[in-house]
Amino acid sequence: MPAPRLIMYHKQSTSARTRFLKLAYGGVCGFAALPPRTIIADCTHRPRVVAHPATVLRGAEGHLGLPTGSLAVEPGFRCEVAVGEERAQIFLARFTSVDPPFETARAHGSSFIDLTQALGLPPVELDLLRRAYETILG
Repeated sequence: MPAPRLIMYHKQSTSARTRFLKLAYGGVCGFAALPPRTIIADCTHRPRVVAHPATVLRGAEGHLGLPTGSLAVEPGFRCEVAVGEERAQIFLARFTSVDPPFETARAHGSSFIDLTQALGLPPVELDLLRRAYETILG
């Protein structure tokens, strides 16, 4: 099973402004580009083996150099992508800080973008962002 992926976002507590972390490779599914011909798999499928979100979150925090607890999983989001027979879980996580960690993002060649700034992403990532945004909005 391929490594799970993580979409990270920050939602401002006072204004509800939502921004996604666009990573150095140019997409939002941490931490490398999805292979060509990736599609969103049937999200109702329940795999026999699943990754624990905490492991994925701690790995992302370590990769970005953030303290433990800087990311929290969004429990209402569940999705998988597929390339052929291979499937990878996609998790959604929010930054727990009051403000987005702009400096940390810049130090890793990443940036925070609004949904409207995601137009140049591959179609599968745009669809994942749409689903993530629907979850965030409730």
